[in-house]
Amino acid sequence: MKRKFSSMGKVAAYMKSSIPVIIFALILAGLGSVLTIIGPNQIGKITNLMQAGLTGTIDMRAIGKTGIILSGIYLTSALFTFAQHFIMATVTLETSKRMRDDLAQKINRVPMSYFNKTSQGDVLSRITNDVQTLQQGLTNSLPGIISAVTQFVGCLILMFITQWRLALCVMGVTILGMFLLVEVMGHSQRYFIARQENLGTLNGFIEEMYSGHEVIRISRAGEKIIDRFQSLNLAVYNSNWKSQFLSGIMQPLMNVMGNLGYVAVCVVGAILAINGTISFGVIISFVLYVRLFTAPLTQIAQGMTNLQTASASASRIFEFLETEELSDESHKKAVLETAKGEVTFDSVRFSYPDSPEKVIIQNFSAHVIPGQKVAIVGPTGAGKTTMVNLLMRFFEINSGSIAIDGIPTSQLRRENIHRLFAMVLQDTWLFDGTVRENLVYNMEGITDEDLERVCNACGLSHFVHSLPQGFDTELTDSTTISAGQKQLLTIARAMLQNAPMLILDEATSSVDTRTEILIQKAMDELMKGKTSFVIAHRLSTIKNADLILVMKDGDVIESGNHDTLMKKGGFYCDLYNSQFDQAVSAEG
Repeated sequence: MKRKFSSMGKVAAYMKSSIPVIIFALILAGLGSVLTIIGPNQIGKITNLMQAGLTGTIDMRAIGKTGIILSGIYLTSALFTFAQHFIMATVTLETSKRMRDDLAQKINRVPMSYFNKTSQGDVLSRITNDVQTLQQGLTNSLPGIISAVTQFVGCLILMFITQWRLALCVMGVTILGMFLLVEVMGHSQRYFIARQENLGTLNGFIEEMYSGHEVIRISRAGEKIIDRFQSLNLAVYNSNWKSQFLSGIMQPLMNVMGNLGYVAVCVVGAILAINGTISFGVIISFVLYVRLFTAPLTQIAQGMTNLQTASASASRIFEFLETEELSDESHKKAVLETAKGEVTFDSVRFSYPDSPEKVIIQNFSAHVIPGQKVAIVGPTGAGKTTMVNLLMRFFEINSGSIAIDGIPTSQLRRENIHRLFAMVLQDTWLFDGTVRENLVYNMEGITDEDLERVCNACGLSHFVHSLPQGFDTELTDSTTISAGQKQLLTIARAMLQNAPMLILDEATSSVDTRTEILIQKAMDELMKGKTSFVIAHRLSTIKNADLILVMKDGDVIESGNHDTLMKKGGFYCDLYNSQFDQAVSAEG
């Protein structure tokens, strides 16, 4: 229970600007309940007037007057209830909208290491499913609980004012029900928390498997994936079943307590009426009071169920919002509006934060002259992509320094560094939108002539003009586009950025040999005067590089151009010859 109050306390702090409006809505809920519980007293008066008329004349004027008062009470109560529901729905919707905005912005402030240990599906589940669950929980629970508590207390007071003996009978039954209610809630909370966590894990697995659906089918791993899915689905089912089962006990339990209250009122009320202690109207009023008295318990039970679900979602949301962020860089004054492209790596050492004992980059040093095309090669796991990530400051180095034009990157803001680079990764990224929107993503002043130029340069012109609306053709999941064409579009996007430095991480891995040759010629032309870093496994693509850095086990073991390294007959030569032999064998 401690975790619940902690999570909901954070929600209250998050909504502090809306607290006055929420308090007003809750006051309306309380007033609506007060008016509701006044009603049975008026009904009791009407019953007594009619009972008195059985032995004489029925006072229709008094009954009509009381009926008008009763109608006014119920109409005002309904108006207050509608107003508080409208206010709470508006406030919680605004809060959930702001919370999604904060979560989306938070994604850009957390270090990349967070996403190495958290699945994309789990993060998406927090932004969509958990926020929606929290919003619905707050909308449905808080007003209901306040209204129910007000009605409960008001009924209790009026019952004791009307007839204390009957009130004690009802109270005895109620205390038993509340004790059982608290016990059930204490056991069900952990299952609500487990349900949200298991749901996030399941969403992450589904997202991961859907993105790799082709590999799964080719690998004939369908049954294995289904088994894993069924295991995760069963975990969601079990936690869901247990939480719903325990929370589902609450309402039937309160119904039983209410029925016992009716029995107590009828038996004890009949004895008191026979003795002449109370009138028949008192019994009628109490029957209604019992309904109004036990109904809040059911509402409270339902509200607490919603609150438990909302609390479990809130804990996951704030867990992400409170995740450690990238360090604040507002104090850094160094700025590079553009760059000549001189890059210096000096004794760089790096290990990932979650495994500091495993050193990825041992003692990397290199000096890149402006305008050079630098190829970084080496076996898998040598640290090639890691070096680029360190250059872009996606991760922070443990020791040593990386400098651009003589300024250490640690003195520059991350967004400044990112603005100096255009990057093309092996994994292509296109979004639902036109070809034009995908190419000019987050860029201004791009003309049709610029688009035509880069498309001609990388062999996209025929593809684009064969589309129904050319550059204005929508790219969606249903659009037929090959992996190579996707890669060409991302390369064209990088060309349009016209940044002083360029990073290509296996940028030609998804294109055929002929297209690769065209791209290489275009890239050689476009990279003139720009410092370029090319990570390539196919060494034939980087033979014309000005500088080749050969990495192994986190260190540069050889450096030079292709001819120099081949003459050395070292590791690069062996690596190149092995790929050449494989290519010949494949052709044979």
